[in-house]
Amino acid sequence: MRWTSEISTFRPILSGTRTYRITRRQAVGSAVSLFAAQALYSQQKLGPPPHEQGPQVFLNYDQVQLDAMYDQAVYAPNWEQVLARQTANSKRIQARLGTPGRAAYGGSAIERLDVYKAHLGKGKAPYAPVHIFIHGGAWRVGSAEQHAALAEPFVGAGAHVVIPDFAAVPDAGGSLLVMAFQVRRAIAWVYKNAVTFGGDRNRIYLSGHSSGAHLAACALTTDWEKDFGFPPGIVKGALLISGIYDLKAPRLSSRREYVKFDDETEETLSPQRHIDKIQTPLIVAYTRLDTPEFQRQSRDFSAALKTAGKPVEVVVEERRNHFEFLDELASHGGKLARLALAQMKLRG
Repeated sequence: MRWTSEISTFRPILSGTRTYRITRRQAVGSAVSLFAAQALYSQQKLGPPPHEQGPQVFLNYDQVQLDAMYDQAVYAPNWEQVLARQTANSKRIQARLGTPGRAAYGGSAIERLDVYKAHLGKGKAPYAPVHIFIHGGAWRVGSAEQHAALAEPFVGAGAHVVIPDFAAVPDAGGSLLVMAFQVRRAIAWVYKNAVTFGGDRNRIYLSGHSSGAHLAACALTTDWEKDFGFPPGIVKGALLISGIYDLKAPRLSSRREYVKFDDETEETLSPQRHIDKIQTPLIVAYTRLDTPEFQRQSRDFSAALKTAGKPVEVVVEERRNHFEFLDELASHGGKLARLALAQMKLRG
C-alpha cells in the first residue's frame, strides 16, 4: 500500500531570540535532584565517573556531570540489550501485523512513514482514530521499523498507528530545525490524507519518546492555520515520554559535538518557551531512573504548563529506566499504552 503526499514545503516562521535565565528555585531543585540521583545510583556505580569537580557549566553541574546528564546510556548500562530486544520484538510484531503501508510525506528519501491499520470489527465506525509515534535516539539514530512493536496495542484497540522516518541530525547537517520541520510535515500529511487509510483526521493523537518527545513537543507549538492552512489544534492529545523541552542545557553538553546549536535553534525549538502556543492536552511522563536533567526537564515543563493553565497530567515511573520505559507503550496493558488509549477514548 502506498500513498503520495501533496503537502507543500513548510516555511517556518522563526521567532526572535531571548536570554534564558535560571531561577534560584531551579538551581536549588537541580542540586537536590543531583544529590538524590547520586544516592540512588551510587550502589550501582551509575552516573558521572569519579572526577575532580570542575567549574560550573550549567546550574551546579561541571562539564563531566552535564555531559553525563544528557547521555542516558550512563544511567542505563543495559541499554544495548534493551534496544536489541525491542528491535527483535518489532520484527516479530511486524511479521504478525503484516507489512505496513508506506507513504511519502515529503520529497527526500527519508521522508516516509509507516501506517499500521486498525483491526476494526463489524459494527465499528468507518473511520478510526490515528496515533502518531515519534521515535527517539538522541536525534542521531532510530527508525520507524525498529518501533513497529508499539503498534500492536493500538491496532488491536481500534486505532491506526503512523510512525514516520525522518533525518538523523548528522544527515541534516547538524540541524534540529530540519528534523522538527519533517515531523511537522508528517503530522500534516496524516491530517490531509487520513481518509485514504480509514483514519479520522479529527482524532489525531501524538506520542514521542526521548528526543522524539522533544520533536513531538516542538510540533505542538505549530501554528497549523498559518503554516498549513489547517484548523488550530489538529492534534487532540499527546503523550510525551522522558523528553527534553528546553535546549539551553543540551547546547552546553557534549551533544553540541554533533548538533549545530545556535540562538535560533535554541529559541525556536525550546517548547517550554512557547507554552502559549500549545493547545493540546498533554500527558508528561518520565522515570526516576532517567538522568537527573531529563527528570528536571519534565518537571519544569509540566510546571510551566500548569502555571499557564494548560491541561497536563504528570506520570512518574519508579522502576524502569529510560529505555525500558518504552516497553510500557508497546505492551498490552502497559501503563503508557493504557494512558494513550484512554486519551483516545479507547480500551486496550
